[in-house]
Amino acid sequence: MSHRMTLRVYYEDTDLAGIVYYANYLKFIERGRTEYVREIGLDQTKLKADQGIVFAVRRVEADYLAPAKFDDVLDVVTTLERASGARLVMRQVVERGGAVLFEALVTLVALSETGAPARLPAEIRQALS
Repeated sequence: MSHRMTLRVYYEDTDLAGIVYYANYLKFIERGRTEYVREIGLDQTKLKADQGIVFAVRRVEADYLAPAKFDDVLDVVTTLERASGARLVMRQVVERGGAVLFEALVTLVALSETGAPARLPAEIRQALS
């Protein structure tokens, strides 16, 4: 399953040249992942409150292919690549009009309140499959 989220580039997202500042792509894909898990019915606030489990980014492999600019309309496409007991790997792409500007492979891990690895509950693994 893929999830698509549309956003617009604001002045605050850009550098002096009007090009999206590189770190803001990480913010864009974070929003995309959040909306993806929300759409499949995963309530991260409830997961933390009820089971003490949170997600943390462990690794990001990113390629910047072309610049986005002020006022562009972008799509963040998020696809689950793999899921295991305590780990999710997601491919994320930022597009403008179908042209890929940025792509990333993001590894997330589930952690307990103490920061130790935590196994994802069966209902979450089911929702992700």
